[in-house]
Amino acid sequence: MITLDAITFDLDDTLWDNQGVMLKTEEGHYRWLLEALTAWRSARQEAPLPLTYEEGVEDYLQRRQQWAHQVPERRGDFTWLRLRALEAQLEESGLARSAALLWAAAAMNEFHRLRVQVTPHPEAAGLLSALAERYRLAAITNGNIHLKRQPLAAHFPVAIAAGELLAPKPDPKPFLTALERLNTVPRRAMHVGDSWQEDVLPAQQLGMHAAWVAERGDQALPERVHRIAHVKELPELIAWLERQA
Repeated sequence: MITLDAITFDLDDTLWDNQGVMLKTEEGHYRWLLEALTAWRSARQEAPLPLTYEEGVEDYLQRRQQWAHQVPERRGDFTWLRLRALEAQLEESGLARSAALLWAAAAMNEFHRLRVQVTPHPEAAGLLSALAERYRLAAITNGNIHLKRQPLAAHFPVAIAAGELLAPKPDPKPFLTALERLNTVPRRAMHVGDSWQEDVLPAQQLGMHAAWVAERGDQALPERVHRIAHVKELPELIAWLERQA
């Protein structure tokens, strides 16, 4: 028998296409930093920092990877990794420590300004509004989008940023945290997400139902897992499950 009272959602590439936004965000916040720093130092009659976009971006990425390796418990806290990488890069490029901290924080503000400029699927808002009339809803994401500033925030009374829990998916902790805050148990909840490894398997292993958002997938699905090509198909899936009850 299947009786759902809660649904949890992944965000990126489930409720919106994230690829274009991330490309714009990655490039945009770093270019903004270099341009703003150049203008600031020019106004102070100081020479530009020895950073070019291409070399700087590559070094920035390597520093993030190094921090993730050195502090593995923070590997999913992408904002923390970016801040530490930028602070170190700017300080080693010639900025005083205090200035490096301020400019790294400013760059991350620009990152988050760009990061929230996602465009949800046209059906998403209406779908969530309808589901909220019958189910308790939550968002669970590994991304570092500011959840309260993203377009669909109002639909999620519970929102879990897994990296900030130091337990990125597929760790069960963000799922269990969401279920606790939703006051429900795994067998009465469904998780909706696009990642087989980070969404479907951990939810299914906890005893939740899972809706796997994937255009293609021919493999046999384990118990309680269902594939949909697009999140707009979710109401039809839920209706089918309720008929089975």
